Amino acid sequence: MNNTRYGTFMAAFSFVIWGLLPIYYRYLPNASMDELLAWRIIGSVPVGFLIVLGITRRGLNWKEIWLDKKSLWYTFVASSLMCISWSAFTWALTHHRVIDASLGFFIGPLVSVALGVFILGDRLSKGKLIAIVLATIGVMYQVIHYGQLPVIALTMGLFFALYGLYKKKINYDWSTTLFVEALLLTPVALAYLLYKQWATGELASGTDTTTLLLYFGSAPITLLPLVFYSIAIRITNLSTVGLMQYIEPSLQFVLAVMFFGELFDEVKAVTFAFIWAGLLFTIFESIIKGHRRKKLVKHPL
Repeated sequence: MNNTRYGTFMAAFSFVIWGLLPIYYRYLPNASMDELLAWRIIGSVPVGFLIVLGITRRGLNWKEIWLDKKSLWYTFVASSLMCISWSAFTWALTHHRVIDASLGFFIGPLVSVALGVFILGDRLSKGKLIAIVLATIGVMYQVIHYGQLPVIALTMGLFFALYGLYKKKINYDWSTTLFVEALLLTPVALAYLLYKQWATGELASGTDTTTLLLYFGSAPITLLPLVFYSIAIRITNLSTVGLMQYIEPSLQFVLAVMFFGELFDEVKAVTFAFIWAGLLFTIFESIIKGHRRKKLVKHPL
């Protein structure tokens, strides 16, 4: 297997794992959104540290981390934004709203494109412009018929896109950033669990050892695909990986409708249809541009 095929396989594998995450959360006993989030943050510290050791082969450079105050601040902001997005995602998974989570992941890349245009001054291609317009029409159609915004999906998409925006400002390597993100939020997560234990007298995650391990396991099952993704991004072109990101919400959508029996009415069908149509424009545009680049390389002017 050559590097390109291996990278493509690793990218697909990472998105498949993320796409199947709802199964893990669905059958988690006494699933409590707040505790899941707290344990994911806490569990990400040791898992993240092991990832750093595996990637860098030298461990963490604490002095370098501390001296780069801007990166430290941006990492804190990014981790806070990710926490909000992940809260919405976890709420959706633990409240039988996997379709909303799927919609959020479909919207996310389009929100990132919009932020790139309005904040970073990126040029907007015709395909991406059409995709954003169609996605907006789809969401507005749902708002008009339901009388409310798809808050969970929009929260996931917006805050994950903002997370990506701030990640661009961080100078640490990706594995160090991952570890520092979790480390900065761990005191808050620990304080919350202690407070809840004191206020209510019990934790859903503390009923028995097996349940506690399952809660703690939400960290590695989320972070390990990042390792596969990081390998893929180094040896595969970005456009290929970018197209594969839709594997995740597609799997979540299939799980929600076919296995979890969630309601998928005509209104949601129209919303998804507009978003899918927009995504098809961006996918075809990326494929066409990729072919043109290959032709230029083979037959330069």
